[in-house]
Amino acid sequence: MELQVEGNSRVLENHSETKRGQNVCSTPLEIGGNEAAAAAAKASATELKSRVNSVTAPPCSSAEPPGKGSKDLGELISTDPVWAAMRAEARLEAEKEPLLSSFLYASILSHSCLERALGFVLANRLQNPTLLATQLMDIFDDVFMNDKGLRHSIRLDAQAVKDRDPSCRSYSWALLYLKGYHSLQSYRVAHALWNRGRKVLALALQSRISEVFAVDIHPAARLGKGIFLDHATGVVIGETAVVEKKVSLMQGVTLGGTGKETGDRHPKIGRGALIGAGATILGNIRVGEGAIVTAGSLVLKNVPPHCMVAGIPARVIGPVKEKDPSLTMKHDATKEFCELMAVDSLQKRPSG
Repeated sequence: MELQVEGNSRVLENHSETKRGQNVCSTPLEIGGNEAAAAAAKASATELKSRVNSVTAPPCSSAEPPGKGSKDLGELISTDPVWAAMRAEARLEAEKEPLLSSFLYASILSHSCLERALGFVLANRLQNPTLLATQLMDIFDDVFMNDKGLRHSIRLDAQAVKDRDPSCRSYSWALLYLKGYHSLQSYRVAHALWNRGRKVLALALQSRISEVFAVDIHPAARLGKGIFLDHATGVVIGETAVVEKKVSLMQGVTLGGTGKETGDRHPKIGRGALIGAGATILGNIRVGEGAIVTAGSLVLKNVPPHCMVAGIPARVIGPVKEKDPSLTMKHDATKEFCELMAVDSLQKRPSG
């Protein structure tokens, strides 16, 4: 593998394979009680196995320490099913579309684990003449390979894309093409750097993320695992915002403050909530677990758990039956909401 850095003559050979070779590369999805996500990834990879005779992975492809030797697809499925599925998909795509074989090899098949493949992809997306791809790969490699929780998050986020986006038909598509996934994983690196005290570097990375992906997430914001940014364009998340696990955010969502005050001033989004396109949530308020904020709403007050809110300003229009509406992605207006809006319009109409 060769990486030619734009604007610089430096060529790095086998960069990702020679950095920190003694680290464990990946984390099974079962860690943290996410057996369902692991089962889904295993089922997908197992189905692909029938179409791929063997996908040989270099050492360090599983949760085992490096030096154990290469593993075929069957072995990889049991240790890192998301990465197994990505490698199988890339092999099949390369066979179907030979023009992309070099791209797929450089992005997926040449790498020993998902962490290094992701670092390669992100570095090449975010590089510029003064922030070189080789430098970014070093940063990503250091963060991914030394943070077990982060390695878990990147897999659960990929599973979230695969489960919730009907246009994403394979795990590798999330890794290679979807900027919602790219911007979220880039934020996770910036957040890790911020927590390490490397705040200037974290802010520099945030600036590039905003410029390249049109997504602005402050590196101090706290986002849980299994987050889905659908389309992602125009998403803004402020410094003290908290987004708990399994939340889905559509494009154009703002989690912002209400003025120039300092301190804790941004929204808190509960587990499994679904935030519709263009919704604006302002201030240190809480959107409860399993709530739905419909598209275009302006939320200025707390939202109770498992309720749907809509309007400007938003108000409760009904209950939410699903435990985690973020997983079903059903956020269309209900019949009750349409009737409520009709009655409201009639009441506001001037008499005579």
